[in-house]
Amino acid sequence: MLHSAFHKMELSTSPLKTQVISVLVAVVLLVSVSRGECRKGRTLKENLDLEYSAISCRAHSASVVDFGGVGDGKTENTKAFQDAVDELSKYGSDGGAQLFVPAGKWLTSSFSLTSHFTLFLHRDAVLLASQDINQWPVIKPLPSYGRGRDAAAGRYTSLIFGTNLTDVIITGDNGTIDGQGALWWQRFHGGTGHLKYTRPYLIELMYTDGIQISNLTLLNSPSWNIHPVYSRNILIQGITILAPVRSPNTDGINPDSCTNTRIEDCYIVSGDDCVAVKSGWDEYGIAYGMPTKQLVIRRLTCISPYSAVIALGSEMSGGIEDVRAEDILAIDSESGVRIKTGIGRGGYVKDIYVRGMTMKTMKWAFWMTGNYGSHADNNYDPKALPVIQGINYRDMVAENVSMAARLEGISGDPFTGICISNVTIHLAAKAKKVPWTCTDVEGISSGVTPTPCSSLSDQGPEKTAALCDFPAESLAIDTLQLQKCSYRMNDP
Repeated sequence: MLHSAFHKMELSTSPLKTQVISVLVAVVLLVSVSRGECRKGRTLKENLDLEYSAISCRAHSASVVDFGGVGDGKTENTKAFQDAVDELSKYGSDGGAQLFVPAGKWLTSSFSLTSHFTLFLHRDAVLLASQDINQWPVIKPLPSYGRGRDAAAGRYTSLIFGTNLTDVIITGDNGTIDGQGALWWQRFHGGTGHLKYTRPYLIELMYTDGIQISNLTLLNSPSWNIHPVYSRNILIQGITILAPVRSPNTDGINPDSCTNTRIEDCYIVSGDDCVAVKSGWDEYGIAYGMPTKQLVIRRLTCISPYSAVIALGSEMSGGIEDVRAEDILAIDSESGVRIKTGIGRGGYVKDIYVRGMTMKTMKWAFWMTGNYGSHADNNYDPKALPVIQGINYRDMVAENVSMAARLEGISGDPFTGICISNVTIHLAAKAKKVPWTCTDVEGISSGVTPTPCSSLSDQGPEKTAALCDFPAESLAIDTLQLQKCSYRMNDP
């Protein structure tokens, strides 16, 4: 049953704050549904009311149960979800609408969202991705990639999908989205059949302005977890992502050709990079020409034994610039920050700022790779060389590290403007004999232990405070104000 209400909206005076306790993100909200209103705080009754912060509140609200949904973990609910979204799309110009997912296990394959829309998951709601591959629609490859990542043909639509939208929220009271990815991982490895198309992601929003993804737990994605692409004005907040550390390509959060993005207060255990910043692949990304820029990453905790905490690339052919990461905790991961590129990529990675990073048990603290392969096809331009410049790391501590850094540029195309300041790296008992290796890189350093290679010219300890400055001015996404949204459910 659809409910609506006249309401007013209260702008919060500061962004929503979440606290990382140990290595878990604790998110507290109160959940229920229906009669929608956005108003000042009040005493809430458990299971009768919900209140949360969002970029937009909605005038209308309904439950997936109203559209025939059954949360028994067996009934197929794709039609119920899509029917609900389609019906609620009628209210886009009338204050928007919220779809509530109550407690239960909701089996579904891919469904598409609409504009001015909120999907809200109860704390005991679990979206279960269908194991019937035939139920997953196939769409064309991304234009900036030219082909799928797993196969040359198209790609399976993501579990939660949307394109050409405005003002979309996917949130909850730490409800769960379970991709049940083992079936897809087996097919990727060739154990049970093969993949004709690229595996689906859990959440993908394309060509969308105004995205919030918050206060959810994502499990066992078939491939990447969260993929905003060709989008802008994005808030990803309070997300827990869990996947086996050997699961293939289960990247956590991948902003791809996006502008004005904020990722904060997230806890990720992944089989691949926790955050991978991208912008297209070889000649396709160069031709599409849409960079990722104005990206903030803060208060991220990551465990990724075989990949990076923050990766820039390797698909960076449209360019990556103005990335600001701070207050990062890396545990048992392959590398803290990694730049991945190669001949034929073109594009650029520039104006990168990372500070306040703590690393515990790492293979490398820093890794730059100029010989990364994995081309889209054989038509890439070998003369398309990437520009890597203005890479700034400061105020970091690492312990139990096998090797401080492996920095490898490209012969004839060195990585320049590297700045490392006030960084202490404690090597492991069985660390490599040479803590730094540097080829085709140029930069400066100050107050770094162990002493970097000579191509990172030591400026002396008196320069430590002045080098590798983090930008003082805020990006537009940091001025975003959230509204307090309240919804009341009718008593049964």
